[in-house]
Amino acid sequence: MTAISYPLAEHTLANGLRVIVSEDHTVPNVAVNLWVGVGSRHEAPGRTGFAHLFEHLMFQGSRNVASGEHFSALMDEGARLNATTWFDRTNYFETVPTGALELALWLEADRHGHLLEAVTQENLDNQRDVVKEEKRQRYDNVPYGSALIDIYATAFPEDHPYHHPTIGSMEDLDAATLEDVHAFFRAHYGPNNTVLTLVGDVTPEEGFAAAETYFGRLPAIELEARERHPQLPPLSEPVRLDRVGDVPNDRIYVSFRLPVDTTPDYLACQVAVDVLGGLASSRLVRRLVRTDETAVAVGGWTMGLVDGVGLGTITVDVSAGADVEQVEAAVCEEIRRFIDEGPDGAELESVIADTERSWLSALASIEERADHISHHALLTGDPAYVNTFVDRIRAVTAEQARAAAAAWLDPASRAVVRYLADTSKDADQPDDADDADRTDRTDRTDKDSEEAA
Repeated sequence: MTAISYPLAEHTLANGLRVIVSEDHTVPNVAVNLWVGVGSRHEAPGRTGFAHLFEHLMFQGSRNVASGEHFSALMDEGARLNATTWFDRTNYFETVPTGALELALWLEADRHGHLLEAVTQENLDNQRDVVKEEKRQRYDNVPYGSALIDIYATAFPEDHPYHHPTIGSMEDLDAATLEDVHAFFRAHYGPNNTVLTLVGDVTPEEGFAAAETYFGRLPAIELEARERHPQLPPLSEPVRLDRVGDVPNDRIYVSFRLPVDTTPDYLACQVAVDVLGGLASSRLVRRLVRTDETAVAVGGWTMGLVDGVGLGTITVDVSAGADVEQVEAAVCEEIRRFIDEGPDGAELESVIADTERSWLSALASIEERADHISHHALLTGDPAYVNTFVDRIRAVTAEQARAAAAAWLDPASRAVVRYLADTSKDADQPDDADDADRTDRTDRTDKDSEEAA
């Protein structure tokens, strides 16, 4: 197969802003993608949720832009735009017609350099309430909605920066003063803590010149250097958290600490997890869904993180009437068998082919390509990873996947979170009441999915 070779040109402005341009004239659009080096892992105890709060505040106006105008001005030009927050970063992105590129950069520079003039007590209170409503809709009132929060808290130590979720503590947000919020922005939002990636109908010369025009005057900030944490070892013994409540069926999450993102051992673990549960043909699907019929669905995924640890998880939706303990034991049994045998040639080929297909499909989108470039420029220092990842995953051998599983996926080091249906409620309710409750849950879930999209 032809090597992946998307063009990448890079330039750093005098104020430290790192600008990367990937020229692609396939369509007359440009993906504008900014990654700021601040996420929930940068938050101090008692000040959680600030990174995510700023994702909201950044759309509430800045020196020269009224509240909500960032959205309206770009959407009037036919743009798509949004923002997200994660452990390791906050990103802001829009895909615009080529003729609207300078408008997008002007708007981004205004809020990245001059936001605080619009962060009033009224705006802070308003967006604090918006975040609380988001938590209710996405976490509190959705079946399994808090699963990731529980996984992080179970797998990572309490003093680790990945222990608390991005949504943060509502108590911390309530306690936040306007001065706290302004100080957080000044500590993290600066050109020397940001990557700007432009992908699409723009040349490097045009992109660098436009970045200089709109971002070049922003002053660098004083960054507080913090070394990343050393690699966390696997858990020394299994840990477990059970939640009993209103869920459609029992669900088991079996998680493991992994090596940090992009390392050879992380990639080998990624292959191992996919062989076990990540594909429709994976071992746990064949065993639990098709043969034993004790599960209705199985999934497997890995999360590449950079601050001392990664995460891998097997998810099992347990069939009605199946014994949860036996299903978990079967998961552990299949993992141990993988550790003993490793993947066979067909399994390895299937996983690598599927990973390659997914990666190429992502890079075909200028939005996703820009996001991956920004990701690796900011977090791993290697924007060219977009061109080398497939070669790296192809290089993983069966023995490397087996050895990585032995080191990192041993069932003796698992963190288990189980969401168990509350069967006592069913016995107390008439059938029609139970049906109404199920309908209500479905409606809430659909509404949340719409808003998340």
